[in-house]
Amino acid sequence: MSAVLHPAIPILRIFDVDKAKEFYLDFLGFALDWEHRFTPDLPLYVQISRGGVTLHLSEHYGDGTPGSAVYIKVDNIGGFLRELHDKKARFARPDPNDQDVSINDPFGNILRFDGSRD
Repeated sequence: MSAVLHPAIPILRIFDVDKAKEFYLDFLGFALDWEHRFTPDLPLYVQISRGGVTLHLSEHYGDGTPGSAVYIKVDNIGGFLRELHDKKARFARPDPNDQDVSINDPFGNILRFDGSRD
């Protein structure tokens, strides 16, 4: 039997838990699936998801490189971008008429949302 591959889960480096939660949960609408720390004074590692997208966010040194890019295909990109625009976030207000947009998180990672069809 041949191996079965499953969707990759990008690990993005974060440096501030509150900023990460504001951006990924409050702004982008991801849900917090779980979080883990070996002890309360060690770095946080979390899983977030929205629809079919799962991301891991990590404070651990060596997990991910700031400036990494993640490509995310979106159905109804106009609705998604309108949702983000209407939140009137101080750090991003994407144009709902775009078919693709890149949004930087507070740590320099780039999320590329694409609504074009194959």
